[in-house]
Amino acid sequence: MSSRQVFEQSIHIKAIATTVERCITDRHLMRRWLNPALRCDPVGDWNTDVGGRSRFIIQIPIIQPTLESIVLEREPGLIVWGFDGFFQGCDRWECQPQSQGTYLLNRFEFEINNPLIAFGFNRFAAPWTKADMEAQLRRLKRVAEEQQNL
Repeated sequence: MSSRQVFEQSIHIKAIATTVERCITDRHLMRRWLNPALRCDPVGDWNTDVGGRSRFIIQIPIIQPTLESIVLEREPGLIVWGFDGFFQGCDRWECQPQSQGTYLLNRFEFEINNPLIAFGFNRFAAPWTKADMEAQLRRLKRVAEEQQNL
């Protein structure tokens, strides 16, 4: 038995949408806002076009859970990564230009099919994951606003 979960958050960033998008898709800038316990490695060359592949590795000693990802959707201001591993789902990042910057919407949808993993996630990791995603948005905001002012 699986149940689909959705975590959604947004933030206003005082930077143009192309700058925000670059922070989301440039691997070196991603390192500055992703949780330090999360590593993103390309499969082949780094590519954020549809079909581009990467691995997100959670830096937990010994087990290092890994999610295989593929870019499912890509257009200016939008990237959707699909994930497969200990859960399946997608992570949507949408930059909406506004007069005073960019409204960034992040929607993470996923299913955990293994009941034991789902129980552990819901019991222990879900609140941490939500808080971490909000912290990532704040860090991304800082990076984008800094890049905008360069």
